[in-house]
Amino acid sequence: MGHSEFEIGMAFYSGATLWRCTDVGSRTIVAVEVKNGYPTPHQAPPFSDAVEIVFDEYDFGGLSRQPITD
Repeated sequence: MGHSEFEIGMAFYSGATLWRCTDVGSRTIVAVEVKNGYPTPHQAPPFSDAVEIVFDEYDFGGLSRQPITD
């Protein structure tokens, strides 16, 4: 995926792991892992029990809209 494809609240995958985008920077995106449906697209940060992870331009090639399984 390219940086321009990301927007806050959208879901995407890194491998088989589902993530939800919480911020879009100029060269990075920030996301939280979706576990048991949490957080939903309508819930906004801050999340009390979720850790935000930063994905940068080197990670974008491994991100997709569909899960990637072996």
